[in-house]
Amino acid sequence: MYLQFNGKKTEKEILKLSSKYNPFYIEENTSYLFKGENFNILSRLLNGNPKKIDLIYIDPPFNTKQKFIATDDRISTISRTKEGKVIYSDFMKEDAYLEFIRERLVLLRELLSEEGSIYVHIDCKIGHYIKIIMDEVFGKDNFRNDISRIKSNPKNFNRRAYGNQKDMILFYTKNYKKNIFNDVKIQLSEEEKIKMFKKVDSNGRRYNTVPLHAPGETVNGETGQKWRGMLPPKGRHWRVAPEKLDALDKAGLIEWSKNGVPRLKKYADEHKGKKIQDIWEYKDPAYPIYPTEKNLDMLKLIISQSSNTDSIVLDCFAGGGTTLEAAEQLNRKWIGIDQSDIAIETIKLRMKNVNYLFIETDKSGNNLYKSDEKAYGQLKIKI
Repeated sequence: MYLQFNGKKTEKEILKLSSKYNPFYIEENTSYLFKGENFNILSRLLNGNPKKIDLIYIDPPFNTKQKFIATDDRISTISRTKEGKVIYSDFMKEDAYLEFIRERLVLLRELLSEEGSIYVHIDCKIGHYIKIIMDEVFGKDNFRNDISRIKSNPKNFNRRAYGNQKDMILFYTKNYKKNIFNDVKIQLSEEEKIKMFKKVDSNGRRYNTVPLHAPGETVNGETGQKWRGMLPPKGRHWRVAPEKLDALDKAGLIEWSKNGVPRLKKYADEHKGKKIQDIWEYKDPAYPIYPTEKNLDMLKLIISQSSNTDSIVLDCFAGGGTTLEAAEQLNRKWIGIDQSDIAIETIKLRMKNVNYLFIETDKSGNNLYKSDEKAYGQLKIKI
């Protein structure tokens, strides 16, 4: 399935255009902040470092048809005033916007390692079109999740529709058979432990019980044999061999009902946490330091789940730098890109105690200048 729209280039045309930029080679164990247009910078990175990025998170413009303006006394929320500095203008024709996103997705795919993943944060007005584009660029088999993110408290807008309390995150991989996924778990709250583990043993430990058997018959193996004169129910098998069941019973880990039915004890203090589902509640900061700033804990979850400590994390719509801060806190190297002066200023303030290399393009976009990570733009060297 393909989405057709005016101005859609072929992938060959996009990559040919990208190949005209001089390569930029990243240094090992170095984080980078780039100021400039992200297609140009992504092209330079791609021409020097293909398949090097393990995780990409982007929160691109949603084509909301509004300007994001900062006044001198406050840059933290969207301002409707006509005075102030424009952080970015979110006005594009729909065809141009879709191609703008698609061209960058093609480059991002090429930058991803074979174990890499990409998370695209988008809203429900345009997100379904982006989903079709991502199916085309990354392949439908590499679609992992459409995550619904509860972003705010319930709204009471006066319009003929339901309140909008969520947005969406599209999660794709470069190769779904190889992608990094650390299966991070969420620890149970005390309320959940009380609800799930209603029994208490003589030592005061909360527990529940589960059947000693599991689905599937074992015809000739040990788990299909009798134990204490019992066979597992039809269509099921013992979870472990009979001799191991004896050991569990001896250790006091099997509870026998009045009718002589054995069940395995599971203790709350040994629970490894629950599987993360595809509905998240990570509300945006009430007092953000940058418009459209996203929840730091949400970014830390994504980075913990889909990267390792030796991974590079990339955000080419870096905004206020939350992705970069999350990556830094989790000991990942990162690459941030943004062309807004206010975004760069905000990131520098956020990362003021962090070592990284700041690089910017000149007005033509053809030359790169680097600044010492402690000078923050005071020293410029053409590269």
